[in-house]
Amino acid sequence: MDYSKAEAKRAARDRFTGLWAAITVPFGAGGGIDAAALRADLDRLTGDLAIDGVFSGGVMSEFWALSGAERRRLTEVVVGRVRGRCPVLAHTGQHSAEETIALTRHAEAAGADFAVVINPYYALSTELIGRLAGIENVVGIKVGRDHARYLELLGRFGQQILVCSPHEETWLENMTDHGQRVYMSSAAPYLYQTPGWQPMREYTRLALAGEAAKAAEAAATLEPVRAVAARWLHGHARRIDNIAAIKAWAGLVGMSGGPVRPPLVPLTAAEQAAMAADLAAAGLRAG
Repeated sequence: MDYSKAEAKRAARDRFTGLWAAITVPFGAGGGIDAAALRADLDRLTGDLAIDGVFSGGVMSEFWALSGAERRRLTEVVVGRVRGRCPVLAHTGQHSAEETIALTRHAEAAGADFAVVINPYYALSTELIGRLAGIENVVGIKVGRDHARYLELLGRFGQQILVCSPHEETWLENMTDHGQRVYMSSAAPYLYQTPGWQPMREYTRLALAGEAAKAAEAAATLEPVRAVAARWLHGHARRIDNIAAIKAWAGLVGMSGGPVRPPLVPLTAAEQAAMAADLAAAGLRAG
């Protein structure tokens, strides 16, 4: 972190731009974090896929299933691998305020550029978001709820903090109609793209350059992939129930993928085969 507390909001405006990816955590045969596979994923993200930033330790990383030591180790491996390539946003939220503070201080010491705290259990009220937005080093909010809620919060607090959405299907609109500059963040940048085919990066580049019509053309090429996502990733009663499918999909397109930790349940062999067939039919193959 190379900015002061008072400079945090400006630093976020300057640095949160482009496509940010929320990473999964690969687990090895013994059940622990597979650091080598994690580094390979990070190399792919920051190399061939040219991701603009990494969100680590969040829902995609199964943070609730990691020990405190594993969460610290995850941050250290991620920061160590991508340093100088892209910024890191480390999730440091925990049920206990004391542990949240400890994890945040560790992330700062490890070299993470920003920290994010997922609020435990209950949704944030609009009033509380307003209070938080007034704190000088609170720089943004990731709105995982529906588009209407995102637009509501953008209208209320967009001048004070960055209001970000993880939904790819509205990312083009968010850029062209609402002036947004950062996709924060999901697995889409590495699920919907391969090194040889990067429509999400292309339509992002075009939209941020003001070429809305060309951006829309590029974005439309993702419709077959979005249809696969609608079948396998969306519509679960709980958001965490799609993590097994995300990891299976990631493994099919060249990332490490791998198992999930209990209580999550992996896809069956038949489900994985069906997903592979769907991805192939959509033209998305490992590359």
